[in-house]
Amino acid sequence: MHVIPVELGGRSYDVTIDHGLLSDFARVAEPFFKSYSAAGSTSQRAVPFVADTATKRIYGDAIEGSLQSAGFAADWFVVEPGEGAKGWAVLEKLTNWLLELGIERGDNVFALGGGVVGDLTGFACSVLKRGCGFVQIPTTLLAQVDSSVGGKTAINTGAGKNLIGAFHQPNAVLIDPETLATLPPREMGAGYAEVLKYGLLGDAEFFDWLEANGAKVIAREPEALTHAIATSIRAKARIVAEDERELSGRRALLNLGHTFGHALEAETGFSQELLHGEGVALGMVLAARYSARRGHFSMADADRAKRALENAGLRSEISELGLSCGGAKLVDHMRHDKKMAGGTLPFLLLNAIGEAFVARDVDLADVAVFLDEQLAAG
Repeated sequence: MHVIPVELGGRSYDVTIDHGLLSDFARVAEPFFKSYSAAGSTSQRAVPFVADTATKRIYGDAIEGSLQSAGFAADWFVVEPGEGAKGWAVLEKLTNWLLELGIERGDNVFALGGGVVGDLTGFACSVLKRGCGFVQIPTTLLAQVDSSVGGKTAINTGAGKNLIGAFHQPNAVLIDPETLATLPPREMGAGYAEVLKYGLLGDAEFFDWLEANGAKVIAREPEALTHAIATSIRAKARIVAEDERELSGRRALLNLGHTFGHALEAETGFSQELLHGEGVALGMVLAARYSARRGHFSMADADRAKRALENAGLRSEISELGLSCGGAKLVDHMRHDKKMAGGTLPFLLLNAIGEAFVARDVDLADVAVFLDEQLAAG
């Protein structure tokens, strides 16, 4: 078992990584649902869980059985899988459900699933009674190493992804790597892109390790998988502790590949055509190549990044997407980025593998030309 602290003063919490955690859920999680009272209490309330239909089907019985053995009961709010659940309509239903349950500010709501469930639940809890507690139980690799840690919560709107949100830290993150056994290969690859991101942005030694051991991670070999998850979370925890609300620029490094990637996601309608992690993977290749274009980075290292992603089964060329748009259209999507300020969009670029930096002097017209070249290549 690994216990990794996220040091945020009075908002600090631990990330627990333990194989088989869900089968012994009540023992591990009981400190976070004591306010619901065990069976026999005159004030007993069920422990609230938010899940999508897939995670509820796979893990619901095990969690309920563990709770029942400890004298507790569960209540469920179930959403359909996919980004469509992260919208105003579902948020309204979820907050009304929580109010009907009588959730208090000292209670915890449990988010069981991937990033969509975690983001939706976290945002609902950030606004419910001006802030109640929640616990993340991420079941995808992407959520385990990225979205479950750090307190970013949000929903999507017609104007773009994650534009309505809040910083609201969980009270705990509980990770069972065994949940990844049921993860489809495509989802596994999408999560691996975020793992590789930590090596590219700030840990050359970890990048080297992933070049040698990435296939073991993708194959879900327990030791390699746990090492990759724990190393990624430690990296994110350090950065979040230094810059919780992305004010100093340090936390912005976690967005490596995201500016390009979000534009590609927007052009494909935030659909299953391009998963978030797949967009980040393509975005990291573009960031590496654009860094080389500006003279910061070697093209040889950009090719290393490309190969590392390809070896995980990820697409690495945007020409493979078959987009009908040009670079100018992708740049238009970037103009809606929430990091845009004063007409300037910061870009995450690379000086070397393991050394990312924020560039605030990028000419979007030049980015459009660069993207036209990339769309035409391959």
